Amino acid sequence: MPPDLLPFLHELADAAAEAILPHFRVPLEVDNKHQAGFDPVTVADRGAEAAMRRLINRRFPDHGILGEEYGPERTEAEFVWVLDPIDGTRAFISGLPLWGVLIGLKRDGEPALGMIAQPYIGERFWGDCREAWFERGTGRRRMAVRPCGALAAATLSCTSPTMFADAERERLRALEARVRLVRYGYDCYAYAMVAHGFVDCVVEAGLGPYDIEPIVPIIRGAGGIVTDWEGVPKRGGGRAIAAGDARLHEATLQVLSGLA
Repeated sequence: MPPDLLPFLHELADAAAEAILPHFRVPLEVDNKHQAGFDPVTVADRGAEAAMRRLINRRFPDHGILGEEYGPERTEAEFVWVLDPIDGTRAFISGLPLWGVLIGLKRDGEPALGMIAQPYIGERFWGDCREAWFERGTGRRRMAVRPCGALAAATLSCTSPTMFADAERERLRALEARVRLVRYGYDCYAYAMVAHGFVDCVVEAGLGPYDIEPIVPIIRGAGGIVTDWEGVPKRGGGRAIAAGDARLHEATLQVLSGLA
């Protein structure tokens, strides 16, 4: 991986924060991207992605971009940036600080570098599939997942049960019945806590590639696993399992497949 890409990851996070923070916890017009249901977007989402795209196109004009708000550019390139300017817009418009800026980089189609940045709290989590780091203020430390070999000892998270289709929801209920603790509503922040060793597993569905691909290098770098519900290493969107312990990951797969 070229050495200038990690510092640039932080530059992108800085640019996104500058575009977003003036709009947090202030009166804000909210648009709905879909006729059926509610998928909010704001000037903060659009402004942050536009700011990051400008930086990428200026510094690395041969790199591709896949963003939630403005779509694909040059996605056949060796390096492709994957951007979700505000993961958790529902939390954002509710004044809750559990949203984050997701910035990922794929190389030859594989997630290689990623960051979850929460500019209001002032936290950043990033990884490169080999190691993962947490930063707040001037402090920085390595992250590592925690051991958890049994569902009965596990903390499970997902953003909302409404993200699952009916059959998927039945599988989720079966999993919930086997774990120690279930927490809802944390969007990308729950994945950060898997890498940080405080949550054991996140199970979700209906994701876009920008919702999960920036997270993969962080979880892997902390020693965890991210796959789809069939156990295939995660690329693209759809359904995802992020687990800190391989034993827990296997047990989760068994329940979601109906084999346990």
